[in-house]
Amino acid sequence: MEEGGTKKKIMVAIDESECSHLALQWALDNLGHTIAGSELIVFSVQPSSDYGTVYAASYGAAPPDLIRILQENRKKLTSALLEKAKEICSQHGVNAETMTAVGDPKQEICTAVDELNIQFIVLGSHSRGAIKRAFLGSVSNYCVHNAKCPVLVVKKPA
Repeated sequence: MEEGGTKKKIMVAIDESECSHLALQWALDNLGHTIAGSELIVFSVQPSSDYGTVYAASYGAAPPDLIRILQENRKKLTSALLEKAKEICSQHGVNAETMTAVGDPKQEICTAVDELNIQFIVLGSHSRGAIKRAFLGSVSNYCVHNAKCPVLVVKKPA
């Protein structure tokens, strides 16, 4: 998938959900020939933490060490997630680069698309119903409508 001698950049955006794992696996199984000739970036976003419940549980005086530990644990989880994804890619003969960001996943994915000149995104879908989507939002729906490149949404098989 080269264009004018430069490799295309493909992003697979993942989180800790099963649907993200399925999206990565689907991309490797079905787009292997395309990915092999492209630059693959496995991208994960650490949600910016809302520690409101921590503050509420501690009557508004959460110890700074507790917040630091929560942030470090989230960082470790994301790092382990990306290492596992990289391992899965290498088992398919694909050398992937991993990247992470902190913030709102849907906005961070679209920002990374712009900044990294991504030409194609693969995302999983949580397959939430209309009511859950209305309250929780949909990262895949947001990216389909706002990313400046084609987006492939992989749904969990029925």
